[in-house]
Amino acid sequence: MAVPALPPRSDQPRALPLREVRSRLTQLVALAEATDTVTVVTRDGDPRPVAAIVPAAAARTLAQSRADADRLATVTAGWARRLDELHRQRGRRHAAELRAVRAALAEAWAELDRRALPGGDAPLARLRAAHADLLAD
Repeated sequence: MAVPALPPRSDQPRALPLREVRSRLTQLVALAEATDTVTVVTRDGDPRPVAAIVPAAAARTLAQSRADADRLATVTAGWARRLDELHRQRGRRHAAELRAVRAALAEAWAELDRRALPGGDAPLARLRAAHADLLAD
């Protein structure tokens, strides 16, 4: 069977009924290999696609993209776990530093209260009000 001249390349895949694909399978495979043409196979009398003849590179790309997606999901999950752990560590460090600042501030205010009566000095009262949220706990 002679293979006709190659048709011009089109981005739109050609659709052929299964009966015609069976009789031209060798030609369609050669066409896919030589020109990267995709042939969509339909059932006889039904325009919906049921299969396709695609170049091997396209099929390999799909398998690789699935593998890449799986690898990406694994890497993303690993980074998410690492970021969660770093967030927890920072939270613990922040809490410890905040306790140290509150303890130092309480110590400083205790010394100020010992030296000056509370409410006797207006600037000191404004400073105490500014620190009220830290002194409350």
